[in-house]
Amino acid sequence: MSHRSGYVNIIGNPNVGKSTLMNALVGERLSIITSKAQTTRHRILGIVNEENYQIIFSDTPGIIDPAYALQESMMDFVKTAFEDADVLVYLVEIGEKGLKDELFFKKLQASKVPLLLLINKIDTTDQTRLEEAVANWSAVLPHAEIHPISALEGFGVEGVMQRIKELLPLGPAYFDKEQLTDKTERFFVSETIREKILLNYKKEVPYSVEIEVESFKEEEKIIRIRAVIMVERETQKGILIGHQGKALKRVGTEARKDLESFFQKQIHLELYVKVNKDWRSNENQLRRFGYQG
Repeated sequence: MSHRSGYVNIIGNPNVGKSTLMNALVGERLSIITSKAQTTRHRILGIVNEENYQIIFSDTPGIIDPAYALQESMMDFVKTAFEDADVLVYLVEIGEKGLKDELFFKKLQASKVPLLLLINKIDTTDQTRLEEAVANWSAVLPHAEIHPISALEGFGVEGVMQRIKELLPLGPAYFDKEQLTDKTERFFVSETIREKILLNYKKEVPYSVEIEVESFKEEEKIIRIRAVIMVERETQKGILIGHQGKALKRVGTEARKDLESFFQKQIHLELYVKVNKDWRSNENQLRRFGYQG
């Protein structure tokens, strides 16, 4: 039996539902999801394995005009998604006209790779607006296959998955058939904590945060984790901790519950907050946190 394999890279503007789609396609909650823009900072691979195929899905940060070094590194992850794609998935929502970066959009128009344009969140619109969107995208990207979907409700996702399998080139497995992702357990711990911070705090604080897992010790019945939350300012540290430590305790409780579900084990989670001044603009710090090679 012939084996198919390839990279299926998901791109789009912030908040269109890329992480929701990735999780729906992979069948696991690998990417964190919030209603805030720039939730995804890294390029995250989700690997789907069957006997005769291996699909390597890639979730990327939403395309933005970068304002500081961290965002520039995030856009570098998007560039690599264009370079190694065997199938490109461009996710849009009703009312969108193109990518926020014109250069990326021109790359999309010139791409020779099979392109699936998915119009997401169709559960929030009507038939007339959907038909207008299909007509608009057919004119702008005539080589794209257009599929209306709702990643959140699961509508149309199975059909997209089937089409991706058909478009995959013949090739060997790139990863072990038991592997689900390219990320470490520590990465998922830090992302889970960061998700809870995005959900529980407002304004600039969630975007100034990075998580470092200092220790991850797995025992027979429990995993003991110690993690440090880095912020850029002393004032942000105070906001994160909250009155009598209540805000930080809430983050810890919510993260622990999700991690127990993910690892299927009891979790003991210790959280600390430290100031790491201007880390988002410091190349050495960005390298340390895995944003630069």
